[in-house]
Amino acid sequence: MPSIADIRKEYKMQTLLEKDVDTDPISQFGKWWHEATHSDIDEVNAMTLATATADGIPSARIVLLKEYNEQGFVFFTNYKSRKGNELEKNPRASLVFFWKELERQVRICGTVEKISTAASDAYFSSRPKESQLGAWASEQSTVIGDRTVIEERSAQYRQQFASEDIPRPDWWGGYLVKPRIIEFWQGRAGRLHDRILYSLVEGGGWKIERLAP
Repeated sequence: MPSIADIRKEYKMQTLLEKDVDTDPISQFGKWWHEATHSDIDEVNAMTLATATADGIPSARIVLLKEYNEQGFVFFTNYKSRKGNELEKNPRASLVFFWKELERQVRICGTVEKISTAASDAYFSSRPKESQLGAWASEQSTVIGDRTVIEERSAQYRQQFASEDIPRPDWWGGYLVKPRIIEFWQGRAGRLHDRILYSLVEGGGWKIERLAP
């Protein structure tokens, strides 16, 4: 069995040159998103979300992208979860998409704010009933004795909402990550990868630079 240090992959599928990228990073993301969604990628919208406490202790986890637009990138979660508590005190975050099938990575850093209650309500109402019940049943990130705790809470809410639409809990909703930098990474041979960085310019617009691999 090879050692961990000997595990390697040679990247050689595509290139990423300055002349080929869009002047706007959201439009460039849209191009890559289109290619990713038309490729054989499992859970293409899975992304790493990194947050930090007010004094800088980081944590990261996988969440799902549910929308992107010219303002930024949207995901949903429990506001009282660890990430919710960290974002309340330190509203900054990083996102990373890794699409290994395309040998691509996108890194996004920016500020975070809650989306409107109306937008959170609209998305919550579109979720499957089991997912809606899960949002009510789980006091996310809190310590529980065993699985029966959430099973009993789920049964409780299933009975409570048996004859009515399930409303969105006040503690659950969406966040918008408003990018200040977006980096597009394309794997290349010999570890000489292509890295194109967009940085938000004060007053509007984006600066485009190439980073050494």
